[in-house]
Amino acid sequence: MIVVMKPDATPDQIQHMAQHIASLGLTPQIITGTHQSVIAALGEERVGLVEALEPGEGVEKVLPIMAPYKRASSELKAERTVVHVRGLVVGGLKVAAIAGPCSVESEDQIVSLARKLKELGATGLRGGAFKPRTSPYSFQGHKEDGLKMLAAAREATGLAIVTEVMAPEHVPLVARYADVLQIGARNMQNYQLLQAVGDSGKPAMLKRGMSATVDEFLLAAEYILDRGNPHVMLCERGIRTFEDHTRFTLPLSVVPYLKSKSHLPVVVDPSHGTGKARLVLPMAKASVACGADALIIEVHDDPEHAVSDGSQTITPATFADLMKQCRRIAEAVDRTM
Repeated sequence: MIVVMKPDATPDQIQHMAQHIASLGLTPQIITGTHQSVIAALGEERVGLVEALEPGEGVEKVLPIMAPYKRASSELKAERTVVHVRGLVVGGLKVAAIAGPCSVESEDQIVSLARKLKELGATGLRGGAFKPRTSPYSFQGHKEDGLKMLAAAREATGLAIVTEVMAPEHVPLVARYADVLQIGARNMQNYQLLQAVGDSGKPAMLKRGMSATVDEFLLAAEYILDRGNPHVMLCERGIRTFEDHTRFTLPLSVVPYLKSKSHLPVVVDPSHGTGKARLVLPMAKASVACGADALIIEVHDDPEHAVSDGSQTITPATFADLMKQCRRIAEAVDRTM
């Protein structure tokens, strides 16, 4: 339920209603807007709740939240969420660029590349220290040493670090080094991991599972939000379909759809979404055109010799061209980059 308070409701009336909601066995969440406040009453809906809440002093109306995801829904929060961490801002008028290699390979590599990417306009640095791989024989990442390399790159450039966390027990370690905890597609419905990331309070980037529906995607985000962590970004990285001309199918229609259903910012990953370096630039432009709040791009100085995902990784020179072209697209849709 959403309890909409009158524009002139006093702080005491708002607090009284929050306490009343709690007494009914629901969890109150006060959201203060520009003109009036609303209180979300979260929990199992049952007969008689509207009648119990409507007579409250200062209450304008009580509305049901129709979506199965409550905290992520734009029904609950009309104002868009903006995630701020260091110089990375995702969800505002400026489209953010997060870039870096699939895997952190060495300190010299990541620091040198980070410097180039910052000069080209990136505000976030991606790089895998823990790598989930389809084959157990593939490179699995440098783990804590990789995190230390990323921290060195942040020290040198100021770029916010975005890196994947794979297990609940890894969250404290990764959170010690990273600015944004990325939850990969294979872990989208790892509910213990989602809760642990929520408990950490760190900004989270949740990637859509390769076979997940939009409702399942948003309900996964709900697990993080439900732990009191509002700093969640949704990342579309492609889904598995019958098509085989690309690694995955990148359904960009999901970007405006998510933004109509949820207040959370939306990131697009055209590297994983296509699996082909030559398609990254056009799909990045399309992502900006359809409303993406950020791009996350795989970039490497020498993709041919990258330890992982070289086929979908672009060079810094191509990234420079991508930024130049995406800035023109952003301007056309009344944004900046």
